[in-house]
Amino acid sequence: MAIFKGAGVAIVTPFHADGSVNYDKLDELITYHCDNGTDSIVICGTTGESATLTEQEHMDCIKFAIDRAKNRNPVIAGTGSNCTRTAIELSKEAAEAGADGLLLVTPYYNKSTQAGLIAHYKAVAAEVKTPIILYSVASRTGINIDPATVATLVKDVDNIVAVKEASGNISQVAKIMNLTDGKVDLYSGNDDQIVPLMSLGGIGVISVLSNIAPQQTHDICAKFFDGDIAGSRDMQLAALPLIDQLFCEVNPVPVKKAMNLLGMEVGPLRMPLIEMSEEHAKNLAKAMQAYGLKLA
Repeated sequence: MAIFKGAGVAIVTPFHADGSVNYDKLDELITYHCDNGTDSIVICGTTGESATLTEQEHMDCIKFAIDRAKNRNPVIAGTGSNCTRTAIELSKEAAEAGADGLLLVTPYYNKSTQAGLIAHYKAVAAEVKTPIILYSVASRTGINIDPATVATLVKDVDNIVAVKEASGNISQVAKIMNLTDGKVDLYSGNDDQIVPLMSLGGIGVISVLSNIAPQQTHDICAKFFDGDIAGSRDMQLAALPLIDQLFCEVNPVPVKKAMNLLGMEVGPLRMPLIEMSEEHAKNLAKAMQAYGLKLA
């Protein structure tokens, strides 16, 4: 059984003005998503600025999300690292805390071989029973998970069950589904490709857009699953101008700005990320209004 089907939010980590984690606001956001169509909470991923969280903050956020979302939404914990030992420890702790799934990005900077990726993922998977989602995002990490590598891991390891595909390469996605005989849960890692990936057998998206449009992102998936392909496609296309603005600067800079423009008060970014340019902020606000979102 899939960890979730539909739209999972790659949730931001809200901060106070002094840069500390704002757990009261995180509680509000989790409730907001549980009440507004989001199908899963994905905590401490790229959008959650996991790279600048301490290991203690990282685990505290994961445990907090699991506690607050209990019996409402499944929680997927980002526990990847470029250090296999660290990924194992984070994954074990998240599994013990009750995470419904683990999201494991490829080891960044090290630039392992494909054989090294297989060894890395097998080493982590051997230490937990929790379902694992492979996360392929070469634009961030400098290394792609080749389709043959995905197929090997899915076939050899029982608890490696899914892939978040953010390569942007539809041909690669098709090859993954071919080599796995479709026996992998495929999630889009790009909000502008939700429908294309579902047409190849995908079961949803791990979404940045969901932070500000949870019901709409859910509905793109739900309409597709209900057989309303045209309706799903039209919603996907209508969201493209806003999605473009959400990625006009590196994620999560624009989405945090968008949330603050909506009055959600998620606070600042952690350096080295800084506030987006004034010109980009104006374009983002216009796209949000054109999409029907009401600014504060």
